[in-house]
Amino acid sequence: AMSFLDHIDRCNNARLAEFEPWFIGEDRAGYIHRDFAPELAKRPDLFGHREAAWHLEPALDTPARRTAALRAFLLDLRERGYFAGLWREEPYPVTWQWGCPPLMEIERAAAPWFGVRAFGPHMTGYVRRRDGLHIWVPRRSYAKPTFPGQLDNTVAGGQPAGIGLRDNLIKECAEEASIPRPLAEQARAVGYISYWNQSGAQLKPDIMVCFDLELPEDFTPHANDGEVHSFELWPVQRVFETVRDTLDFKYNCNLVLIDFFVRHGLFAADDPDFVRIVGALKAAPPLES
Repeated sequence: AMSFLDHIDRCNNARLAEFEPWFIGEDRAGYIHRDFAPELAKRPDLFGHREAAWHLEPALDTPARRTAALRAFLLDLRERGYFAGLWREEPYPVTWQWGCPPLMEIERAAAPWFGVRAFGPHMTGYVRRRDGLHIWVPRRSYAKPTFPGQLDNTVAGGQPAGIGLRDNLIKECAEEASIPRPLAEQARAVGYISYWNQSGAQLKPDIMVCFDLELPEDFTPHANDGEVHSFELWPVQRVFETVRDTLDFKYNCNLVLIDFFVRHGLFAADDPDFVRIVGALKAAPPLES
């Protein structure tokens, strides 16, 4: 049977021994997988390798220069079949520590190839009814290029460059769920989740910032931008059991809901997994050996 810890383990499957760190100047920018490294080795004008680490060419000494030089390199990779049609023209900030000025920007689809840490707001919209707590559950569009038809957090999105997390959430609330701004502004940042997820040569050492939004009983979210197939209001126990027992939710969305269950007291204190679950939502980097 599935369990809550299985979902956390599924997100934290990275084998760091297969990667080397990538630096821009003194700052960690990401990680490079040994199978992707030969592409960097072909471009000594852009990337140097020393002391078991990759380094961006120091002459690229401003964020704008780095962004432009890397973009040209990425477009060349795309011509050769990389990124599998997922290119979005959506720049992500490259920074290991949230809140630090970005070292540069990188196309969203390329971020995992460079082990760049992505951020994003994940919001749980819930309703307190007389018969208990309910959660608005969207099903992803069947036409989405990633995880079509899977269940999702009420509103979630990647974090592009040039906008704050809260403003991005408010924007996503409007686009994905038609939640008007005055209502969306009531969302509260309540925590974060970190995980280390690997898919082949791609690494996502990501941080999701969790938000809660209590919605009025008479409000119904509905899709606006085509990314959501439908919304359903579920009793929290149904969400709890669906997360625990199935793979119906997108892999990382499970963790946001587990965090919600913890904070809203749905776990028994004597649950033998309680301490492990709470700790594992903020995963340290896996051992490099």
